[in-house]
Amino acid sequence: MIMKGQKINDRYQIIKLIGEGGMANVYLAYDTILDRNVAVKVLRGDLANDEKFVRRFQREALSASSLSHPNIVEVYDVGEDNGEYYIVMEYIEGKQLKELLKKRGKLTTPEVVDIMLQITDGLSVAHDSYIIHRDIKPQNIMILENGLVKITDFGIAMALNSTQLTQTNSVMGSVHYLPPEQASGKGSTLKSDIYSMGILMYELLTGSVPFKGENAVEIALKQIKEPMPSVREKLPDVPQSVENIIIKATAKNVKNRYNDAREMNEDLRTCLDESRKNEPKIKLPYPEGDLEKVTKEKSTSKKEKESESEVVAHQITDKEIKQQNKLLIGLATLFCSLVIIITCIIVFLPILTNQKEIIIPDVSNMELSDAIKKLQDEGFSVADEQKEISSSEIEEGKVVKTSPAIGSKRTKGTEITIYVSLGDTEYTMENFIGQNYLTVKGKLEAYDIYVLVEKKDVEEGSSYEASEIIDTSVKEGEKLSAQDTVILYIPNVVSKYPDFTKDYTVDEVQAFCDEYGITLKVEEVTTSEYAEGTIIYQSKPADYTIVSGVTLTIRVAVEPEFDESTCESDGTC
Repeated sequence: MIMKGQKINDRYQIIKLIGEGGMANVYLAYDTILDRNVAVKVLRGDLANDEKFVRRFQREALSASSLSHPNIVEVYDVGEDNGEYYIVMEYIEGKQLKELLKKRGKLTTPEVVDIMLQITDGLSVAHDSYIIHRDIKPQNIMILENGLVKITDFGIAMALNSTQLTQTNSVMGSVHYLPPEQASGKGSTLKSDIYSMGILMYELLTGSVPFKGENAVEIALKQIKEPMPSVREKLPDVPQSVENIIIKATAKNVKNRYNDAREMNEDLRTCLDESRKNEPKIKLPYPEGDLEKVTKEKSTSKKEKESESEVVAHQITDKEIKQQNKLLIGLATLFCSLVIIITCIIVFLPILTNQKEIIIPDVSNMELSDAIKKLQDEGFSVADEQKEISSSEIEEGKVVKTSPAIGSKRTKGTEITIYVSLGDTEYTMENFIGQNYLTVKGKLEAYDIYVLVEKKDVEEGSSYEASEIIDTSVKEGEKLSAQDTVILYIPNVVSKYPDFTKDYTVDEVQAFCDEYGITLKVEEVTTSEYAEGTIIYQSKPADYTIVSGVTLTIRVAVEPEFDESTCESDGTC
């Protein structure tokens, strides 16, 4: 287990655990060389013992580090330290898309299209390099306060030119997002990511996944055999053009899907256009395999259908059991061999080397020079550099502990590191509001306190300086000890969309978009209800946070053309 304060590779100082998963744990850490916060993903112990998987993990993480895109979490470093395999990534101050779904239930159609545009834009770069993510799901999508989306977990992506993972790790993603070809035990392609994105898009719109079951096998069978439920049956207001994207992305037959994320992105860009909202429901050009059989068998009795499903489930289960049994036998053999080897080493190595283990003496509360002499007299060597640690029990300058620990057994000549007391370094938090965060950071770090600097949103037009502290996580008067953590908040000026339907001209909107790096799309709507030139709609609502690089659509009223044929003989029209 990685501990708070521990340094990985003598560089990344662990601050706290921020996430746990089946494959790895994620920690917030401080990069002592580049002076920045990072996220460190450490491979779990059971997987770290699988040499083949570790090599794969490292290779794919390095491959992911070559991807550079605003919608992909950046990978900085990959390595190993004392048996701990890790990936160092950009630290994102946001929340998982899954958390947003739990809070909101479901999202609006424009929000979903915006999120999917960002995801497909990021994945386009990966697909251009023939890198498959293989685990697209809302837990692996981060969303920032300003609406920017970040795809995570490219460290377990699979490059097309690499070999397959072992059976144990062949299905990495959640079964709810699993493409039919993977559920059938076949390999992944770029189109596997497309299927998972289609399922994700369905979930964002409706608030639930399309296929549910009591166990993984049941859900996998539904991914293979059952038709995709209609979004428009649940939500009639969703345009057919949007449902068509989901139908194409989640096709059972890979030939019917988009070729890659870039192709899906191009379709998403126009799906909310007025001209596409009433387009016909898409017809897939290629047969849908097992799904076609299910459609033809609608007249079959319920009993026959249940019997067929049981047979398929039984066949899949039997196949999995046989494969798992082979794997378990292999792992058991390997485990027994390792036990025998380790036992032999423990029993025979001290005999062969003729080195007797001795107890590390208790040198706590001793003067440093006395402790060094006692350890050396016992036959140990002492590290040239001592470490300092706060202690409310041992006075400053005296020994607190050793590493390896006092009382443990080691052979003569083992190097011992001594930890010397800094005394009681308890610190009373001051009121730092309004002060420069760099000055305060240095002051707190002198007390061995971890300092994080995070941005906190403030309205545009606020009078704060960029480096001014506007809040702290620990309030004035609270007590802090060494290795405690304090967050200093500095202003993050948030720009928001105005209401363009109130006295804005198209030229003024264009100037606004130019200032913030937004692409403006203008649609004309013929109507007599509004004066010509009036803006009657904007795709990004008022008070929505501005993100550069996106597209804003506005609709402008245009008066109907004058038709003389509608006028009466007396001149009234």
